[in-house]
Order: sequence, then C-alpha cells, then structure tokens
Amino acid sequence: MLRVRVQAHPGARVERVEPMDQDCLGVWVNARTIEGQANAAIERALAAALKLRPRQVKIVGGGTSRRKIVEIELPDMDALRDRLLAYRLRSDPT
Repeated sequence: MLRVRVQAHPGARVERVEPMDQDCLGVWVNARTIEGQANAAIERALAAALKLRPRQVKIVGGGTSRRKIVEIELPDMDALRDRLLAYRLRSDPT
C-alpha cells in the first residue's frame, strides 16, 4: 500500500492527473466540493489514470482540505511513476 500526497483542484474544466513534485500529485476534477463529490471524483480520476479499480484508491486524510493523503494499492513509487507516464502518453493529444 502506497501513501501519496494529493493537491486537489475541484471545479476544473478538464480532468487530469499530473505529478507536482517528488511525492505529490495534482488532481483536477470537474466536481465541486459539495457533499464529498470532489473527493469521490478524485478517487475515480486517480483510479482511471493509474488503470486501477476505484476501490484500490482511497482518500485517508484531508477530506475537507485541498491537500489530501491518498492510499493507492501499488507496491512503490516506481510503479506509480510508470503508470503516470503511461497515462500521460495516452492522454497526449499529439
């Protein structure tokens, strides 16, 4: 189980996941912060970007903050980086 810091950006026009620094991800989602909608959208966006099942991604800290801690069912940061690279290649418009 891997724990990662996430900087949330609710209410974005385009949903995306990007690395921000060594162990922090930026997650932009369309959903607003009403009744946990953004948190659920962040979990779904991360799962989709990393090609995981939604139940393999869970917010465990910072539920009402833009800075969150997320548990992801991956063995290590190298696996996370590899999956993020594949996601960026899939979503690259060129």
